[in-house]
Parts: sequence; C-alpha cells; structure tokens
Amino acid sequence: MTRPYVLLSVAVSVDGHIDDDGTERFPLSNAEDFDHVDRVRAESDAILVGAATVRRDNPRLLVNSPERRAGRVGAGRPEFPLKVVVTGSGELDRDRAFWHCGGDKVVYTTDSGHRTASALADLADVVPLGPSVDFGALLDDLGGRGVGRLMVEGGSAIHTGFLSAGLADEIRMAVAPMLIGQATAPRFLQPAGFPGGPARRFHLEEVARLGDVAVLRYFPKR
Repeated sequence: MTRPYVLLSVAVSVDGHIDDDGTERFPLSNAEDFDHVDRVRAESDAILVGAATVRRDNPRLLVNSPERRAGRVGAGRPEFPLKVVVTGSGELDRDRAFWHCGGDKVVYTTDSGHRTASALADLADVVPLGPSVDFGALLDDLGGRGVGRLMVEGGSAIHTGFLSAGLADEIRMAVAPMLIGQATAPRFLQPAGFPGGPARRFHLEEVARLGDVAVLRYFPKR
C-alpha cells in the first residue's frame, strides 16, 4: 500500500504558540498566507484535523478560490479535497460546519470510540483504528482510498502524533511577527519522544516571505 505524502501545515507566533488562551480563534496569519494555504489545500487530496480543532475552531476546511476549485474539477478531481477528522472518544457535534459543506468526509477513531462516532455514519465514513489511534494504519487506509497527498492542519496532538511516529514528510510553518506570552496558550507540539531526539536537525528546503509572515518548509525525513 502506498501511503500519502504527509504535509503538516501550521502558523505559529515567534514564541511558538498556535493560538492564544481565549475562546475565539486568534488570527496569526495574514491575507497572503491564507491565500497560500488555500493553494496548498487545492493541491491536496485530503485535509485532516483533530476533533479538538473541530470543536474549538469550527472550521469548514474548504478550497475558497473558485478558480482553484474549477482547476481541480477540470483535472478530473473532486471539487473539494476529502475532509478527515481524528477522534479518540468519537464525540463530535454533528452541528459543526465541518459536516455541512465541501465533499466527502472520513472519521478515524478508536475501537472504544467507534460506537459513539457511528452516530455520524450518515455524514461520514467512520473507521476504527484499534485500541488507540494508529497513524500508520490511518495512512494505509487513506492510501487505499487513492489519497496521494495529505495536508494536516492540526492541532497540537495530531501534529505531535505524526511527527513522533516519523510519518511527516514536510512541515509548512508560517511564523507570525507577534508574541502570545501566555503559559496556557496551545503550542505547535506537545512533549514526546521524536525520532533522533533533540540532536536531529531537519532539512530546510525553502524560506518565503508573505507580507510580514515568514514561511519555512522543513523536510523531517532528510
């Protein structure tokens, strides 16, 4: 089975946070970066987030540009990438915007969360992955669905899961020129044992400037 190419996409403050500790989503990126993210989405076969992101941010995960959607259709692809959510508990609110726009959806969950997540079977394909979420098995299943390129948009636990398992091919990191400075604000990654440990250095492929945001492309496997 050919697994998808996995790209982790994240926007961080200079002090490494992906949000503040408020109840509303804190905008780190600018218009240029949002447009670039839209382009990366259009190039992807699937977009994945964790359940916490669905609950907190209520994302639609769409390709917003009509021209990019038309380009996908013209190339014989679905108008929107497959939307994927990962949940251990299976508890997801069916009223979230995630379910009611875009194309097909898949829910990956655990054996124990499968019964709860099955309530969403009319909205998405629900797939149990075992006693815990096995990211390798998840990629195998997506590969079997014809997904060649997977864009992962968070949150922290999901990014940590892919990186700690050595499954990320690329990290797209947009660094915003601001400081959050809050101890309880979420960060890009959680503590974990990562392949190679602290001494391992990633390959930096590219640095781009989008307005006042710096976009770094790292290849962890090189």
